[in-house]
Amino acid sequence: MTDNLEVKGPRSRPGIGFTAVVVQRNDLRFSRLVVDRPTLIVLGHGTKILQSARGQWSVKGGEAIAVAGGQTFDVTNRPSERGLYEARWLVWDPDILESFERTTPAGPVLADAAALGKVDLEFAAAFDRACEAIGDTRRVPDAVARHRVTEVLVWLALKGVRLPTAENPTLAIKVRRLFESSTGERWTIQRVAKRLGVSEATLRRRLSAEGTTAGDLLTDVRMSQALLLLQSTDQAVNRIALEVGYESASRFAIRFRERFGFPPTAIRGHARNGEDRPRRSAISDRQAMAPPA
Repeated sequence: MTDNLEVKGPRSRPGIGFTAVVVQRNDLRFSRLVVDRPTLIVLGHGTKILQSARGQWSVKGGEAIAVAGGQTFDVTNRPSERGLYEARWLVWDPDILESFERTTPAGPVLADAAALGKVDLEFAAAFDRACEAIGDTRRVPDAVARHRVTEVLVWLALKGVRLPTAENPTLAIKVRRLFESSTGERWTIQRVAKRLGVSEATLRRRLSAEGTTAGDLLTDVRMSQALLLLQSTDQAVNRIALEVGYESASRFAIRFRERFGFPPTAIRGHARNGEDRPRRSAISDRQAMAPPA
């Protein structure tokens, strides 16, 4: 562990949800970040600003924000006067959201985001218990974990926030989720088409109609995953590069800078010796998606 980044690794529990604590040392802005599933973010330190075509939301340390799934935002994470940005994320498994929806009265559903203001002690305690349950598979049974993450949904409902459950994902979202299931895999357009049960031509045509390509989606998923690992773990950059599918740390650093406008080390506010030393070159994501010659 370093003085600049605490170990706060992401944790996932099948059928329950996902949680992570992200830490950042610099004031940085991230363009076009996709929040794929309904998410609750509680800030410990610093300020988060979300901006989309629908509006702008700002939350500070001690406050929370709920985000509907399928949203794209420009995000600014700004450290506090102490030089620290820290936030915890909670993402529910879709089955949890659907089960909660079936057992509660109907009401307006969140369409984009909702700033919740200061988090009171009881809500904060429920949130902490839910996040702990996701990571503690040894001591917390599944049934208890489901109860704890559902309790947070009850608190949100009492605050007038109901998260969406119905999904009609676009093909681009389906491709993103496929890549998210294994960012390090050597994806090809043939493999993607086969996994989704469509022809390669159909895949390309439909993605083009949605304004994207499989290669662009793969790059974005890998960069988003890398960003999370940089914010939530103390892994070296070259190890993160390998984990998200790059054999070359220098190639990864180039892609990261192209995507976000700054190098991977900017997330942590420091550089490690040798992190960006060139290694074997790797084919680009776009090349990986290209048809065979």
